[in-house]
Amino acid sequence: MQGIKDRVAIVGMGCTKFGERWDAGTSDLIVEAAYEAYEDAGVDPKDVQAAWVGTVQSFRTGQPLAQALKLDYVPITRVENACATATDAFRNASYAVAAGIYDMVLATGVEKLKDSGFSGLAVPEAVGSEVAPPVPPPSQFAMAATRYFHHYEIPYEEGKRTLAQIASKNHHNGTLNSKAHFQREVSVDQIMNAPMIAWPLGLYDCCGVSEGAAAALITTPEIARSMRRDYVLVKGLGLAVGSFGMLRDDWDFVHFPENVRAGQAAYREAGITNPRDEIDMAIVHDCFTITELIIAEDLGFSPRGRAREDVEAGTFTLEGDLPINTDGGLKCFGHPVGASGIRMIYEVYKQLQGKAGPRQLKKADLGLTHNLGGRPGSFTASVAVFGKGE
Repeated sequence: MQGIKDRVAIVGMGCTKFGERWDAGTSDLIVEAAYEAYEDAGVDPKDVQAAWVGTVQSFRTGQPLAQALKLDYVPITRVENACATATDAFRNASYAVAAGIYDMVLATGVEKLKDSGFSGLAVPEAVGSEVAPPVPPPSQFAMAATRYFHHYEIPYEEGKRTLAQIASKNHHNGTLNSKAHFQREVSVDQIMNAPMIAWPLGLYDCCGVSEGAAAALITTPEIARSMRRDYVLVKGLGLAVGSFGMLRDDWDFVHFPENVRAGQAAYREAGITNPRDEIDMAIVHDCFTITELIIAEDLGFSPRGRAREDVEAGTFTLEGDLPINTDGGLKCFGHPVGASGIRMIYEVYKQLQGKAGPRQLKKADLGLTHNLGGRPGSFTASVAVFGKGE
């Protein structure tokens, strides 16, 4: 199996300001992100041969993308795959270029959640012959937090403080990012004393409901080299989808097997054997603080049960050995489901180019993005690895 490594390149990206975008409709957000990508790459919309759009709530076909960007008669595919939606749109676009079908394609993700009345709470959903119970996401991940504390014999106050340090770190990073929804410092003590949402997760342990869009222009490395010096290569893509698992009796609630499998797949393609030492930065799916903690272990950044030590040591801060969520993460951007994955890629893209401004890392040669979403006990996870153009 040949894999995706170094077979496609990103030559342009765009990302809107995320937040409560009452000032913009879905089309406005798409245009804002896509035209930043066009300008960044120095290409014209007519150069786009095909497009993919990730969205969950905003629309049901690819037509709104065609209408917003005036991509008349260009093939457009709408993608939906839980919280991995945008990354999966990017993945499909990348495979089309790697297969030699197209030379230049556009991958986008967009979501307008506030207008839809989306609250972040779950509703009953039919899954084949089963009906998934409406377990709200805060409750799902609160179960993971309580189990994690119990499994590793962590006293509540100690565990809660670790989670608060994760939230405070991400809020700090968000202050350095003008595109983030939330841009203010939040102290560990504020987080510890915030109202409880789903014990032990408080207000600042949960990401917000937000709106935004992001876009990427993907081409071959050969074309990329002729366009710019600071293009970015795709090194590995992994996607793992678990089967419906509410009735499973083998899930321990202290790891997500889909994370592990997606990470392993991406690492194999990228040729990574020691992610902790080889990855320079990771933008991960911190829908809740406990999720970021467990992801660090699932992706091999920390040994099992030891991510707390890395949080305490500052390993995942901007100044640490392996910074996580340098842009503020979902904690500061919120989670417009169809847009988050490409928004994460945007941050890695800027870091690898040395264009991340006040949050720029000293060493940024290899970066990773990660998404996780789905139903209790059964998830969809995506992992993507990127490197500098050669």
